[in-house]
Amino acid sequence: MYPTEQKPLWTPSPERIAAANVTAFRLAAEQRWKVSLPDYEALHAWSVEHPEPFWTSVWEGDGVGGGVIGTRGERVLVDGHKMPGARWFPDARLNFAQNLLRSRDAHDAIVFWGEERVKNRLSHGELYRAVAHFAAALKEQGVVAGDRVAAYMPNLPETVVAMLAAASLGAIFTSASPDFGVQGVLDRFGQTEPKVLVACDGYYYGGKTVDVLGKLGEIVAQLPSVKRVVVVPYVHREHDLSHVPHARMLADFVAPFHFVDDIEFAQLPFDHPLYIMYSSGTTGVPKCIVHCAGGALLQHLKEHKLHGDVKPGDRVFYFTTCGWMMWNWLVSALAAEATLLLYDGSPFAGDNRILFDYADAEAMTHFGTSAKFLDAAAKFGLKPRETHKLDTVRAMMSTGSPLVPEGFDYVYRDIKADLQLSSISGGTDIISCFVLGSPVLPVWRGEIQCRGLGMAVDVWDDDGRPVRGEKGELVCAKPFPVMPIGFWNDADGSKYHAAYFDRFPNVWCHGDFCEITAHGGLVIYGRSDATLNPGGVRIGTAEIYRQVEKLHEVVESLVIGQDWPPQNPNDVRVVLFVKLREGLALDDDLTRRIRQTIRDNTTPRHVPAKVLQVADIPRTKSGKIVELAVRNVVHGRPVKNQEALANPEALAHFRDRAELQG
Repeated sequence: MYPTEQKPLWTPSPERIAAANVTAFRLAAEQRWKVSLPDYEALHAWSVEHPEPFWTSVWEGDGVGGGVIGTRGERVLVDGHKMPGARWFPDARLNFAQNLLRSRDAHDAIVFWGEERVKNRLSHGELYRAVAHFAAALKEQGVVAGDRVAAYMPNLPETVVAMLAAASLGAIFTSASPDFGVQGVLDRFGQTEPKVLVACDGYYYGGKTVDVLGKLGEIVAQLPSVKRVVVVPYVHREHDLSHVPHARMLADFVAPFHFVDDIEFAQLPFDHPLYIMYSSGTTGVPKCIVHCAGGALLQHLKEHKLHGDVKPGDRVFYFTTCGWMMWNWLVSALAAEATLLLYDGSPFAGDNRILFDYADAEAMTHFGTSAKFLDAAAKFGLKPRETHKLDTVRAMMSTGSPLVPEGFDYVYRDIKADLQLSSISGGTDIISCFVLGSPVLPVWRGEIQCRGLGMAVDVWDDDGRPVRGEKGELVCAKPFPVMPIGFWNDADGSKYHAAYFDRFPNVWCHGDFCEITAHGGLVIYGRSDATLNPGGVRIGTAEIYRQVEKLHEVVESLVIGQDWPPQNPNDVRVVLFVKLREGLALDDDLTRRIRQTIRDNTTPRHVPAKVLQVADIPRTKSGKIVELAVRNVVHGRPVKNQEALANPEALAHFRDRAELQG
């Protein structure tokens, strides 16, 4: 059972609770639907038990304004008992891009920083015009509803323009970040067959300029579906495109359409496909997950407005690449009438401080980052509270991996005492969150604040029974609008079914190992498919990382269960790999301290049988460590889809280790 703290780290003031969007929404729902909803818990229970009125209120923007632009239709939910198979708002018509381009005024729509090198901004009017020009150019290329437009791009304003232009026509947008190698791009776009590819000429990272044009010719040559390549200038002054088939510079692509001022937004069904996302698994080529426009829009409006308390004019930032679902999540803040603060490059540029500099310079209200960033900032000894004002920051969000209790301590001690710290968790699979923050609830050390509204999230044991105060599987027991339409090229739906519904029939099983606490919050311990099972007791990997990474000497760690004994495995033993600070070597004293720290703070079962030093830890492009890939290497099994990894060469450090033979 998770230790219960006596006192929250942060409690919202009565004034803040009264002014929160979710309070206005709750009161409006009470009035409209004639129900009693005295607090968040009651609102959540109602949203799950009565999904039709709840999602209608989200659509209409009850109490908070800025509802969905479009025609709702009569029916809200058809076949609500089927998962998959439920249909939301089957009579509705809307356009996703239209909902994000609500304004054409002179206020900032997008601010962009590329490390310390590039800064620019677009007003709402400028963004609208840029999308109008790009959409007209796509149309001339023959792009119609259902065609794919792909972006091989950094997190630039132009990427947002391309997405909105595609969505305005009903085309499906899909993206990969430019640090993917040739094969990684082909593994993705080769499956989804885009008609138009938008690509950059290069990008900046850690003060270096990285060229992309060289790879681009090779990629396009192997994508026969691509009829036009649009090259966005970012790092080079001169561009030789002779080796890239079908290529035009962005300025030339849109030049004939500068007279176009308006956008004709295609009105499409609620479940019209909007995005194709790629799972960053390390087994086989990535799965192509298709998300619908209506589901993504409704869910993101709910998360930004009701959970994030985003208000018109707020300035929302999330550190992300275009290969991670947080990019798609972030850009939807435009629908909540916020300004997007985009950043591309290393989060530790500018003497490790650039993101905090950005927060001050641009009056950031929502600071989105990862647990790994906060951990690194703590290890660098950064104390933004002493060096920066951060007076506008109301919320800090963290995702990517579980935020350990010490991470919570660091934020409140060294960054800012009065803010809503939202550890959030969901995934590419739902392009949003199952569990996240709430501006009207306290923040308890080490806990995610609450389950998402309208999401029947629960924790079940192996027999499918709900459990409290003990660990189990994260499930969602009822349909929700942002469930994927399905997987691309999965005509009979078998791959989609196998991914989420095989474990418990008619119930979404997410593959996270977690616990609902006494406060109604959640603690996520790691992936259930990467959890350890020594002696038949399941252990979440995050519990070990939390302890090991407290030690000053340890930069990062990765833990697996090794089948044991190797010849005739009937159990697993816990093996811990550590990356140490430069110049340090793992000796008996440090090994003893690591084991002792784990033993003292968890259980003897958590103590690794082996502790080994490695030079690097492999991770995906979005920064997640890949326990399953390492497990495969240790067991002599192939690792497919190494292109999903940012540093596949790191796997060599785990192969054929003599220490693991006995």
